[in-house]
Amino acid sequence: MTLNNLSDLNAIARKMVAKGKGILAADESTGTIQKRFDKINVQNTEENRRDYRELMFRAKDGMSHVSGVILYDETIRQKAKDGTPLVKIIEQAGAVPGIKVDKGAMPLAASKGETVTEGLDGLRERLVEYHQLGARFAKWRATYNPTIVTYNCINANAQALARYAALCQENGIVPIVEPEVLMDYDNSIETCEAVTEWVLKETFQQLYYANVALEGMVLKPNMVISGMKASKRAAVEEVAERTVKVLKHCVPSSVPGIAFLSGGQSDEEATAHLNAMNAAHPDLPWALTFSYGRALQAAPQKAWSGKAENVSAAQAAFAHRAKMNGLACTGQWKKDLEKAA
Repeated sequence: MTLNNLSDLNAIARKMVAKGKGILAADESTGTIQKRFDKINVQNTEENRRDYRELMFRAKDGMSHVSGVILYDETIRQKAKDGTPLVKIIEQAGAVPGIKVDKGAMPLAASKGETVTEGLDGLRERLVEYHQLGARFAKWRATYNPTIVTYNCINANAQALARYAALCQENGIVPIVEPEVLMDYDNSIETCEAVTEWVLKETFQQLYYANVALEGMVLKPNMVISGMKASKRAAVEEVAERTVKVLKHCVPSSVPGIAFLSGGQSDEEATAHLNAMNAAHPDLPWALTFSYGRALQAAPQKAWSGKAENVSAAQAAFAHRAKMNGLACTGQWKKDLEKAA
């Protein structure tokens, strides 16, 4: 990789983690968005998917707090009702278009209950096309069950993440590296902390072996948090402190930024945790921001409910959540701001 190429990748990565902004994860597969639409009684058609995403991308107030948008294969090819490519609308809002490139988590052979993310076959050619379609960053997600995780699973996913990241950088695309320790179980925060540290250390080891330039990537990890089914869940301050501690142990300072996933947290919970980290640690070597899907979209989806007359209400709901998370990126969010809205 030349210095020029790395400089370009670093500039994109820095834009993605710009102060007071974060990444909108709008990359739900057709099957996943079906579940979201079922909750609001909206038919899962291509037109409805486009209309819903278009209302977010055209929400000026909301997009002013968004640095990048992760798209699904269908969405990066779609045009708005007026014929404008959705990618152009995102660019006009000042955000970087990105693309989800993995093919999903599949059962890991001879490893009961664990998964490995697939999608490396043909990825180089797909990245060439996505770059032509306007994508300047990509995303690949690996998942781990903290109650049964093995080295086999962590190593297999770390190698896949590293190969994906190297292919992205080769094609002028910034990789978002997303190793997610799932919060769907009854595990303690101590278990999540130990597994998250193990996963991150192995992931960065494989990124090193694969010659991935850390200056040209963004990390998208889980927060260190109690499992959702845990009988006793850790408070906001403990989540913030344990998360920052693990990041300090594992993430080199050359990484421009860390954009957390929400991972099933409620809207307000995801905002509060991010805010607590930035408020207590204003001088970390990397930016701490968000890359939220459901935690940014649940409110606008409910407000929209598939009706054209609800678009402005949905845009207002999206703008509010984006603003709250933008404030959390600088440690300036307060709970009473939610009530005011």
